[in-house]
Amino acid sequence: MAEDYANLMAQLKSGELDEFTVEPADFMAFQTAYMSFESRKRIIGKAEKKGRIIYHYDHDQTQ
Repeated sequence: MAEDYANLMAQLKSGELDEFTVEPADFMAFQTAYMSFESRKRIIGKAEKKGRIIYHYDHDQTQ
């Protein structure tokens, strides 16, 4: 089952989630949702080993 990345990003923005992980095989599905997310510039990713990326929301950034 594919992750609902738009929902996960909304949960990051609202504070329901602190972070979520995207595996390399799922990156293109994430990228599609990411490009449609209104505040995508606040979604920050950190690369981990084996291509895994952990995303969080930057609540401190000024718009």
